[in-house]
Amino acid sequence: MNQPLAGYAPAPVTARMENHGEHMLKVAMQSGQDLFARVGSMIAYEGFIQYEPNPPAVRQIARDWITGEGAPLMKCSGDGLLYLADYGANVVVINLNGDGISVNATNLLAFDAHLTWGVERVKGLAKFAGQGLWNTKISGQGWVALTSRGTPIVVDCGGGEDETYVDPDALVAWSPNLKVKGKRSFKAQSLIGRGSGEAYQMGFSGQGIVVVQPSEDSTDRLRFRG
Repeated sequence: MNQPLAGYAPAPVTARMENHGEHMLKVAMQSGQDLFARVGSMIAYEGFIQYEPNPPAVRQIARDWITGEGAPLMKCSGDGLLYLADYGANVVVINLNGDGISVNATNLLAFDAHLTWGVERVKGLAKFAGQGLWNTKISGQGWVALTSRGTPIVVDCGGGEDETYVDPDALVAWSPNLKVKGKRSFKAQSLIGRGSGEAYQMGFSGQGIVVVQPSEDSTDRLRFRG
């Protein structure tokens, strides 16, 4: 291999999912270990891998996605190496160990098909958001890959009395056991939630984490419905 390019060659496989750089996901595919991935995210693969857009399992769950804000998914199966990306966004890989995570649909890149998942309304936000906010909850033993517009920060809420507030346009994911509430701030309107008109924030409390991205592009996010 040309020496200047040698440093970009794939590293040996060490896990089911892992990063290749900051902006690419590498998945070790095996027969019987199917994957759900965002439609259009495949950028390369080695071996024999098949794709099924909008499979029955996805259609059945998507019926609950009444806001129409869901991300289209495809089922990937076969043997080989699969590479996924989402327009240069950072990729964050999570190995769920029997726990769960609640993810904004626009930040969901891929997850093991055997995991338990579904679309849920976020409680406590209806009076601020009209219909409320819908997220994808994923739980079980397996792998999940998220995207972030820039290097994210993971905030540990710590279970204390203090609450963590996040601009919804910057929110990626959170622990589903956290308590969530909405907050409207008129005084901070010119400083927070630049794409939202009024300044809405989401408050989190309890034991768990919140993943926040540096981008606040409201055109690329699930929006509050007024």
